[in-house]
Amino acid sequence: MSSPPEFSTIRYETSSDHVATITLNRPEVLNAFDRQMCEEMRSVWHLVKSDSEVHAVVLRAEGDRAFCAGLDIKQTYGQPDDVWNHEDPGELLSPKWQKVWKPVVCAVQGICTAGAFYFLNESDIVICSTDATFFDSHVTYGMVSALEPVGLMRRIGLAETLRMALRGNSERVTADTALRISLVTEVVERSALWPRAHELAAELAALPSAATQGTVRAIWESLDRPYRAAMEQGLIYTRLGNPIGIAEVAQNGPGRPDGSAPSLR
Repeated sequence: MSSPPEFSTIRYETSSDHVATITLNRPEVLNAFDRQMCEEMRSVWHLVKSDSEVHAVVLRAEGDRAFCAGLDIKQTYGQPDDVWNHEDPGELLSPKWQKVWKPVVCAVQGICTAGAFYFLNESDIVICSTDATFFDSHVTYGMVSALEPVGLMRRIGLAETLRMALRGNSERVTADTALRISLVTEVVERSALWPRAHELAAELAALPSAATQGTVRAIWESLDRPYRAAMEQGLIYTRLGNPIGIAEVAQNGPGRPDGSAPSLR
């Protein structure tokens, strides 16, 4: 593995098991993102995409109080004067906007609110600790919540999304409720959160990367297509990806790059 680059708002590390770990690192402001973090996230997603040694990603956050409190309102994000050239910060934060199809495991602790959903909405597996709390604070402070709910609705459905978006700070979704509504797929103790996230990512990274990336891309892109068009697009991806993935298995054996068998849970 090459030496990781240096960032000021995030940490980026890679390990020998083909997992990259991105850590939001502004705990003093509850990991709220400013323009610098957004630009560094865009850069790190491109590192993930271009590094053939990276097969899966853990996205996590430093500190105990919060995973992310959304946009740092004490900083000026800095939009162009021309309103028609304004950008959505989520385009820089989100792996799918950056065309990263390597599986992303997101580990959430503490507060997760507002713009933090950019991270959750485009992760492939989301887990949280027992102390996690999810809410959308926009309307409480007189702001329209119109971007994050679009992605959230795909994960938890219309009814739960509307309840969270409209009730603002009053609707605090606990870890148990998040599990029930499929906002997360697993709840663990805080001390086990990072190790469990890495374990999941390592299991994904051990599989043929051509197969996992093609699967991620096919599923996410299907959300933007009618059913029949999605099925036809999926057929194309099986024709493209299966010969590569099968060749990897033929060379290395099923399940893992080194030919060993994957663990079964």
